[in-house]
Amino acid sequence: MVLVHGAWADGSSWSKVIPLLQEKGYNVTAVQIPLTSLADDVAVTGRVLSMQKGPTILVGHSYGGAVITVAGANASNVVGLVYISAYAPDAGEILSEINGRMPAAPGLANLRPDAFGFLWIDPKAFPESFAQDVDPVQARIMAAVQKPLSASIFSEKVTEAAWRSLPSWYLVSENDRMINPDLERFMAKRIGAKKIVSIPSSHASLVSHPIEVAQLITDAANATETR
Repeated sequence: MVLVHGAWADGSSWSKVIPLLQEKGYNVTAVQIPLTSLADDVAVTGRVLSMQKGPTILVGHSYGGAVITVAGANASNVVGLVYISAYAPDAGEILSEINGRMPAAPGLANLRPDAFGFLWIDPKAFPESFAQDVDPVQARIMAAVQKPLSASIFSEKVTEAAWRSLPSWYLVSENDRMINPDLERFMAKRIGAKKIVSIPSSHASLVSHPIEVAQLITDAANATETR
């Protein structure tokens, strides 16, 4: 399994999910994407995928969903996609257009650009915007170590959509304040997800609800006989 983190996070955001999957016997790798451009992030993910042996489930959280959507289309070993509170764009779309389909999630109002073209979440607003159901101490740590993404990513066009040829699974965070939950439901339905799970979670579902996240990934693996 290859896990791809989203914006304002890194591979360690999967730290509660990874041991649950490893206990089930799965080989797990968490990618560290640079968040400098969609093309860069897809390339890094592709390199990790090329190192995997055997059928692979590709998982993306948040913006990582856009990354797996493209990366999965060019990796012959990927047999399924799992979207965790994530974007699932179609070919030709850009993320800003997808966001525009629904009222803006409230957490987006707390984005702050820097002088170098990267977007940060205001650290003081990070817990309530990104991780309102995470332990407050841990949420503040997440704010302190957040990894910004290039603002240009929101205007990059998605070139391919792997979900059109691969089976997919989707987890909706009902209390998400970074991606409108109605938008998540729309994307889950549009991609024809084999299973849609809705949980009362913040955007940081992989941190606050690791058991449910790991179970959905396991469901995808079982359905594709991946171990």
